[in-house]
Amino acid sequence: MFENNKIRWVIVSTVFLLAGIFALPNVYPFSPSQWWPSKSRIIYGLDIQGGLHLVMGVKVNEAIYEKTKSFIAELKTLLQKEGIKISDITVSKDTPGQMLLSLDKVADESKVRSAIKQHTTSLLSGQPFKVLSSSGNTMVIGYNDLDLIRLRKNIVSQVVEVIRRRIDEFGVSEPMITAQGDSRVLVQLPGVQDSARARDIIQRTARLEFRLVNQEIETSDLIQWVTDAEKAGAYSLSSDLGYTEYVQKINEDLADKIPEDHQLVFQKAVSSKSLRAGKAPVLVRTDSGAGGDILQTAFVGVDEFGNPQVLFYIDVTGRKLFSDLTGNNIGSPLAIILDKELKSMPVIKSRISDRGSISLGRGQDIAKEAEIIATVLRAGSLPARLVKMEERTVGPTLGQDSIQKAQLAGWIAGVAVILFMFFYYRLLGLVANVALGMNILCLLALLTSLGATLTLPGVAGIILTIGMAVDANVIIYERLKEELRKGSAILLAVRDGYGHALSAILDANITTAIVCIILMSFGTGPIRGFAVTLFCGIITSLFTAIFVSRTFLNTIIQTFKLKSL
Repeated sequence: MFENNKIRWVIVSTVFLLAGIFALPNVYPFSPSQWWPSKSRIIYGLDIQGGLHLVMGVKVNEAIYEKTKSFIAELKTLLQKEGIKISDITVSKDTPGQMLLSLDKVADESKVRSAIKQHTTSLLSGQPFKVLSSSGNTMVIGYNDLDLIRLRKNIVSQVVEVIRRRIDEFGVSEPMITAQGDSRVLVQLPGVQDSARARDIIQRTARLEFRLVNQEIETSDLIQWVTDAEKAGAYSLSSDLGYTEYVQKINEDLADKIPEDHQLVFQKAVSSKSLRAGKAPVLVRTDSGAGGDILQTAFVGVDEFGNPQVLFYIDVTGRKLFSDLTGNNIGSPLAIILDKELKSMPVIKSRISDRGSISLGRGQDIAKEAEIIATVLRAGSLPARLVKMEERTVGPTLGQDSIQKAQLAGWIAGVAVILFMFFYYRLLGLVANVALGMNILCLLALLTSLGATLTLPGVAGIILTIGMAVDANVIIYERLKEELRKGSAILLAVRDGYGHALSAILDANITTAIVCIILMSFGTGPIRGFAVTLFCGIITSLFTAIFVSRTFLNTIIQTFKLKSL
């Protein structure tokens, strides 16, 4: 194929030019205003340029509990429409995804089964609830084992996707965010300097709720309830007990006093700098309201006093819900709650359908807080709470040391290969070395165009490619020498040497490429980086060893009228 050497040179020149265009930004950085076909560079991984390594635990069971609890009101409505009287519905704390239903009459069991089977997927937000078992007047309703497994996977997948969107908002190039098992997420952020802010953005649940406030119970009574519960349980909101755990514990301890379908949340007291310094309890209804999933976007603005606030817009699907919520409760306070913390409590003055705001008060860190809240609201709320299980910060000093050692290893390998080929094969070795240089250029260009992240294992793949690149030339040259010893003319010997060696070269490289594909498919992190780099190296090596080196060799033989090599 392409026996015409002029056509070969057109192809080689075109590839060389394109490779130079794509690889040049790695040597000379282009600003966005400058015209150049390619401005992207090879992205260095965490182990080279430093950054943040996090392993987050996903509270899957807790999320399933909250999700199941939120459907109790809908299930009650469904059963009331069917004329079925019940004593109580509670969520099982021992088994995730199950509700315990107590009937007034045991004879209504068949009606419940029929109602659940016919209406659950349409009324209960599409949830595949089923009657799992019954004993006397108590029935167990919830997810079966298969649906529960799917729900767990979906929760972890949603966590990964939300974190990815938040990191995109944060502006990190090529983050690695992957699920590990059924309750962990690995996050690697190369080049991140502000690790505290990145961790805060990732870890925030950002669960926004709009709830109506119960004004029937005096605030002084709520304060007394909270004080008594803290004294009885010997705990308080402190560094040892986080806010989310504190709210959960307070509501559990006051379950006999808090009305049904209500929850106690807290807002920062006016004269306090933080919730720990001073908190005010507020009782909100949980049977009506709206969630943060109705948001379209959020950004930071200022109020009439010049203080930062978070402005948000409601999407099309949520406008009717929000319009009904505000229109039916004019004159009542609406609690805007973020991660169980009451951020603001404006009085509804008119029907609102498309926009709103979250006031954050005054303070030095309010602007930064507002930016973080707007960021996580735009990216979406996490379906489950995250707990930090492992954190490592890789400093740029370690990364620079890794680069220097990798560069040294690459230079030593390259020089060793070049010297060996030149002294052993002389002219043929010189051609192989030129092809090797073009191979490295093409490899860098290919990795740059793919937007690949270069890690230390990837550097090892490049160094391995340098050694493997001339392997094909060795096979070709030995076959070429055999043809010359048979008495073949030099150009005929070159053609037959390349032709007879092709099958052996392809066999060796295809088998290696298959292994690379498997590693890319099933491997993660460094393993995948090594496989991608080596696979790209195989492609460029085949092209330069088989096509480029023969083009150069034919040109040299024809130009200098060589009779032997």
